[in-house]
Amino acid sequence: MSHILTGKNQLKNLFAALTEQTFQVDFGVADPPLIDYLADLLVRFTRLEAIFKVRNVVGQRLEEVAGMMMEAEHCLNKPKAEIHRHIGDFTLFWTGVYPEALKRLKSMDRKDAMIDYQRQGKHSYYLASQLLKRPQDEQHTVLRRLSDEFELCSEGLRKVRSEWENFPSA
Repeated sequence: MSHILTGKNQLKNLFAALTEQTFQVDFGVADPPLIDYLADLLVRFTRLEAIFKVRNVVGQRLEEVAGMMMEAEHCLNKPKAEIHRHIGDFTLFWTGVYPEALKRLKSMDRKDAMIDYQRQGKHSYYLASQLLKRPQDEQHTVLRRLSDEFELCSEGLRKVRSEWENFPSA
């Protein structure tokens, strides 16, 4: 068990260092809460169940943004802000870390064919920030910043991926 925890901590430290380097040094963005959020997103999304955590009312996992948006409108089992935050995370992850997957995710046989992931991600982060009970808290600020700077964050995550792909393995 301690080996698993050590591996997770090492992964977290790696993503934190790469994200900080990319955003602070390469992009000139000195925003620790935003950088921490992005590093945490990378760690969370190493688990498939985190990427597809939104479920419909009968418990089926939702793998398309269109389905997640419908669930947010009719949410019975989760807070609406949490679903919108997840849509933002989902779209940011795919547009930033794995943009080559968008061709499949948005293919004509899928409900997401006509969804602009960047525009929807920006909008979902904005909605999540507005739905928070206490808009003065740090989470509100980070979500609003993710909405305002979605393209920059997406570009930064592409660079983070490039850096980890070039990272020497032990």
